[in-house]
Order: sequence, then C-alpha cells, then structure tokens
Amino acid sequence: MKLVVALHVDGTQANVAAAAFDAWDSPEATKTYFSRIAEFGKPVRGALDLRELPCVLQLLGEHKLEPELIVIDGFVHLDADDTPGVGQHLFEALGGKVAIVGLSKKSLPGLSAQFEVMREEESPPLIVTSVGIDIGAAKVRVRSMHGRKRVPTLVKLAARLAKNKD
Repeated sequence: MKLVVALHVDGTQANVAAAAFDAWDSPEATKTYFSRIAEFGKPVRGALDLRELPCVLQLLGEHKLEPELIVIDGFVHLDADDTPGVGQHLFEALGGKVAIVGLSKKSLPGLSAQFEVMREEESPPLIVTSVGIDIGAAKVRVRSMHGRKRVPTLVKLAARLAKNKD
C-alpha cells in the first residue's frame, strides 16, 4: 500500500488525511484515513518547520498503517546537497523502511531542473524530491499519476479530506 498524505492547519488545531492506493495511475483511493490533531504549535522562527512530522506519525499509529511509500506535500530535501527537509525526517522516524516522495508546486533556490516533472504542457512543473526510491523512478511515477491537471487526483483528494473533515 502507498499513501498520499496531506495536512490542513486551522489555528492551533490541524487535520491530517491520507488516500491509500496500489497503482500509481489509479483515479480513486482504495481507502481514506483521517486524524484530528488537537494541539498544533506555532512554527519556530528560523528553524525547519517539522510540525507535520508528528501529525503523520499519529495518523499512521491511529490507523495501524504500514505503507511501503508515502507521498507528502513538501520537500524530502531542500537542495541538491540533500539538506534534510520534512520528508527526510519522516523517513528517519520510520526507520528508513518507508520510501518518501515529496511533491511541491514551488521550487527552492537550491533545487535544479533535474527535480522538475511536467504533468501538463503549459503549466509550471511540480518539484519532486525523494528518499528510499531513486529520484528518476519517483519522477516517472509522479508523471504517471492519474489526473488531467498539474496536481494528481489523489493529492487533491487527500488535501480536500484534510481540509473538509468536521
């Protein structure tokens, strides 16, 4: 099982949701998961924002999930020198047993075009970073994900679930 995970912050609370899938080109999740985070602190100024990490770990624990791969909205590493981002920290928290693919709609100054994936001709590329899976393989899989637009269908689904659960 693979998961697409999304976080939605609302003040001091947050929601985290996941869409499970088996095939990269699947238009639908095999199952969805949701967890409410009662206390979500403020970011520490000047430090890498790792507040998403315990939220994802809570979701995995609450639902007893053991995915082989997790797709996150964010960066695995912050530059071509592999400066750790939240995805790298998640990989380490999971004992290096779960591959992490990071997707972002925005680039960072230290990331070159080698991390770009074009999913639609006239739209800006997605930025893909990864650990536990080769970057080339990660890019091919992201490109093959279902959806006519720039952002894959299951990524949109996870974000919508995180935002709209009451």
